[in-house]
Amino acid sequence: MAQKAEDDDKVRLDKWLWAARFYKTRALAKAAIESGKVHCRGERCKPGKEPRVGDEFVLRTGFDERTVVVKALSVVRRGAPEAQALYEETEESLRRREQAAEMRKAGAMGMTTDGRPNKKQRRQIHQLHGSFD
Repeated sequence: MAQKAEDDDKVRLDKWLWAARFYKTRALAKAAIESGKVHCRGERCKPGKEPRVGDEFVLRTGFDERTVVVKALSVVRRGAPEAQALYEETEESLRRREQAAEMRKAGAMGMTTDGRPNKKQRRQIHQLHGSFD
C-alpha cells in the first residue's frame, strides 16, 4: 500500500478533476482542459500537469466559473463528501456564482416573454419573416 501513497503525490490534472467530481469522465475533463476551460495562474493547462496542494485553478463549466484551491490529491473517484474534501472554493468565486445564478433566475441574461404569442402576434411574426402569404 505504500506505493499507493506515492501515486497520490503524482497525479494528472485530468484525473484529479475527475476524482474531485468536476467532470463525469476523464475524457470530459481532458477535453475541458484542452479547450482552455481550466487555467492555473492565468495560463492554460495541459492534461498531464501535476497539481500540487495549494495550487489555484479557475474552471469554467457552462455558465459558471469556479476558482478552487487544491487541498488534497487523489487518483480515486469516491463519494461527493470525500471529493469535496479535495478542494476549497474561494469566497469570491462563491459570491460571483451566486450572483450570476440570481441574475439568470431573474431573466436578466436572456429574453423574457409573456408566454406563447396569440393569433394576431403570430400573424405579425409571419409577416415579419415573409412566410405568410
